Amino acid sequence: MRYRLIGAKHVSGYVLRLKFSDGLEGDVDLKDEIYGPMFEPLRDLEAFKRFRLDSELRTLVWPNGADFSPEFLHEKVRVAA
Repeated sequence: MRYRLIGAKHVSGYVLRLKFSDGLEGDVDLKDEIYGPMFEPLRDLEAFKRFRLDSELRTLVWPNGADFSPEFLHEKVRVAA
């Protein structure tokens, strides 16, 4: 199944609240996922907060070209009980 991200907002630190087209909504903490050459600049919290929702890719992207697949983000979402 191809997931589409339809909403995203910063909660705190490296935690984002995400909403998907299949109705899944919850938080994802990306702190441990931002490593490697493309993601290293996002360790700066101000740089991390500069994400946007790309309408074509239907996922989060950053100005430096970093992105996570919507499937990866969907898998990482934690829904509050």
